[in-house]
Amino acid sequence: MKRVNVMRRNRKISALILAAGKGTRMKSDLVKVLHLLNGKPLLSYSLEIARAVGAEKTVVIIGHQADLIREQFKQENVSFVEQVEQLGTGHAVLQAKGHFEGYRGTVLILCGDVPCLKVATVQRLIARHFEEGAAVTVMSIVLDDPGSYGRVVTAENGEVLKIVEARDASPDEKRIREINTGIYCADGRFLFEAVSGIRNDNAQGEYYLTDIIEIARGKGLPVRSFIARDAIEVMGINTPEDLERARCHQERSAR
Repeated sequence: MKRVNVMRRNRKISALILAAGKGTRMKSDLVKVLHLLNGKPLLSYSLEIARAVGAEKTVVIIGHQADLIREQFKQENVSFVEQVEQLGTGHAVLQAKGHFEGYRGTVLILCGDVPCLKVATVQRLIARHFEEGAAVTVMSIVLDDPGSYGRVVTAENGEVLKIVEARDASPDEKRIREINTGIYCADGRFLFEAVSGIRNDNAQGEYYLTDIIEIARGKGLPVRSFIARDAIEVMGINTPEDLERARCHQERSAR
């Protein structure tokens, strides 16, 4: 199949932040992204990343306690889109399609519960995305114990073949230690065309954003990974213990 290089694009960046989850493991009535870390809501850290990398627009996907989130960030120059039904990450991204009609640039996809991510790391992700002329670049991390995280399946030349969720992985795939962080760069035109075609025929019955990898490959478009150096940077906050771990990390880093 002829390989299509999508490098011939402008270098505009916009951000899409996924922040619709409730966060039941936080054991709190407060939606997860409003929990405070060193005095700031978790979501504010992702918004700071978007500003720092020069995002010309930022769209935040919200769900649980949507009005509370809007009120908290009413002074921010961002757009909020509500995901009424929680049908997966692919479905979440699809909700923002109307905000990107006619957009010709790259979409940086961030998670609203990853507060330790460094601007420099995201800048390196973006740089690799442009250098490789990729349709999609996945930020990954290599873990000794990948557990329940989605595995990044790569070819010998480093090209990403697919991302398979742990529940759907074969025994061989479960031995892969490179995992998906949920952070991506994607060509905007490709992204919203791809998420419109995602199906939910998987163990969870959800629309996985990770399916865009195989869609890109089916179109002959290159997909790359960018391996982050520090697992704490890409740690999602899911429990009070995670929040405490992030607090300790930030305090150590500030010394």
